[in-house]
Amino acid sequence: QVQLVESGGGLVQAGGSLRLSCAASGRAFSSSAMGWFRQAPGKEREFVATINWRGDVTRYADSVKGRFTISRDNAKNTVYLQMNSLKPEDTAVYYCAARAYSTTNVYPHEYDYWGQGIQVTVSS
Repeated sequence: QVQLVESGGGLVQAGGSLRLSCAASGRAFSSSAMGWFRQAPGKEREFVATINWRGDVTRYADSVKGRFTISRDNAKNTVYLQMNSLKPEDTAVYYCAARAYSTTNVYPHEYDYWGQGIQVTVSS
C-alpha cells in the first residue's frame, strides 16, 4: 500500500506561481513513476505531468508545457510540481499518483495509488 499526501495548493492570481508537493510512504517510492493529474468541475480527470523513477524522463500535457515542471527527490520520498505563469484555466483539484512501474504514463488508469487531491484556484 502507498499513501500519498499533497500540499501547497491555494489561491493565486493569474501569472503567479505555486509549488505542489506530494509526500509518499508505504513502499519503494524510488522505483515508482509518478504523475500529476487535475480535474476541474464538470470535467474528466486529465493528465498534467509524469516523471520516471530516476527523474530523468518527464512528459507534460501540451496545455502546461513550458510553464509547469515536475521533479522528484527520492531521498525525501517527494515529488513536486512547480507551476508558473498560472492561468484561470489551470483551476482544478490536483492529484498526485503513483505507478507500480518505473516508466512514465499519461493515462489515469495506469496509476495504482492516488492522493486525496488539493485545490488550486487561479483568479483573473
